[in-house]
Amino acid sequence: MIDDIKKRALHRVRIIEGQLRAIERQIEDEDYCVDIVTQSLAVQRSLASLNALLVENHLRTHVPHMLQAGGDERERAIDEMVRLYGIKGRAD
Repeated sequence: MIDDIKKRALHRVRIIEGQLRAIERQIEDEDYCVDIVTQSLAVQRSLASLNALLVENHLRTHVPHMLQAGGDERERAIDEMVRLYGIKGRAD
């Protein structure tokens, strides 16, 4: 994993852990539902940010090698991106 991306991803994971602990406390304390949902939505945004970092790392490290290898590896790289982004595959 690229060092900078790894550092940022781990930081993001630690933030998410804290956010989840906060949600747990809110539920235990029976906080106002909208406040809990607001925190849950923040977790979702944080997860999206983490996913973006992980995809960036994959695109910068693994995908170039897979595309260069050609054949099955190239198709696997394309299929992974199609699956990740919910893009319909090519017509067969």
